[in-house]
Amino acid sequence: MAHSTLNINGTTVKFTPGQTILEAARDAGIDIPTLCYLKGTTPTGSCRVCVVEVEGARTLLPACSTPAAAGMVVQTESERVVAARKMVIELLLASGNHNCFVYAAQRDQGFKVEDAIFCEAEGECQLQALAERYQVFPPSYANPPDTKYYYEDNNSMIVRDFSKCIMCGRCVRACCERQVNLAIDIGYRGSHNKIVARGDYPYIDSDCVFCGECVQACPVGALLDKAARFQGRPWERTKVRSTCPYCGVGCQIDLHIKNGRIVKVTGADEIPNEGRLCVKGRFGWGFVHHPDRLTTPLIKENGSFREASWEEALDLTARRLQEIKDQDGADKIGGWCSARVTNEENYLFQKFMRAVIGTNHVDHCARL
Repeated sequence: MAHSTLNINGTTVKFTPGQTILEAARDAGIDIPTLCYLKGTTPTGSCRVCVVEVEGARTLLPACSTPAAAGMVVQTESERVVAARKMVIELLLASGNHNCFVYAAQRDQGFKVEDAIFCEAEGECQLQALAERYQVFPPSYANPPDTKYYYEDNNSMIVRDFSKCIMCGRCVRACCERQVNLAIDIGYRGSHNKIVARGDYPYIDSDCVFCGECVQACPVGALLDKAARFQGRPWERTKVRSTCPYCGVGCQIDLHIKNGRIVKVTGADEIPNEGRLCVKGRFGWGFVHHPDRLTTPLIKENGSFREASWEEALDLTARRLQEIKDQDGADKIGGWCSARVTNEENYLFQKFMRAVIGTNHVDHCARL
């Protein structure tokens, strides 16, 4: 495909027709900060954090929704751009309960760490990171801490804290465009607008299927994984890439580990799921550490089970299968495949049943 070029911060950058300034910049390794932008969804330019200065343009333009054009000259960190971003960040901080970070300058002025408002998203909050980057302090005209906001904690998976919501709309686009669940939207108008779920009901009474895509898309602490609360800060956890164990799609997941235990699961931006997960993949990992989970083979003798080694259990299984086959024929044996293993393992299992056992009695749990 033919490429054109534009100039960003004095550097000639190639882009493909149809790309935005933001996409062209990121492909060239040039950072333009964003809050409302969500990969793979319709850009809205609503947060205005990604504004850039384009030569000849009357106003600053949102990089996420402005098409790149041949010969365009763009400045991403000019004095005018930085001033606009700082104002936007300051207004966003003022819009809710975001006084949750402490600067060295504030500490020098006698501000104590214990005076900061605890936020579960600290260290992952993109608004906090931008405030640090552009050295924007929580404004004095912000809403007071005792301002009443909607807080929803009546289900086992997702917490909604509207005191942190910046109305970026990422959760709505994640729900409606990425997952196509159409469960949430932006409701009301003007200063009264907010994120609503069917009829402005709590999630548990709405059309929400609890896939949690909105939680992963939220750039601040407005939507939280309930099970992960108070389970350590981001810098105390490590990520381990794995494959979701529930079905045969093979969604890639990141396990967030602290002290050898899973505390949260997020979707990895890899094929085939590209960051998306269903309710089971994101929230259904409790079995891993469940006290009733079997970790040792059991053999039943005289009406009760006893623990056995894998070698003993496999030898017993092989011997009993051979006895049944010799006595009653191979068709008295049936095989039951699982959607929770790989295609390759299912292939080997059906091959074992047909070629070794000698029966075509093979079924699969996903068929039902």
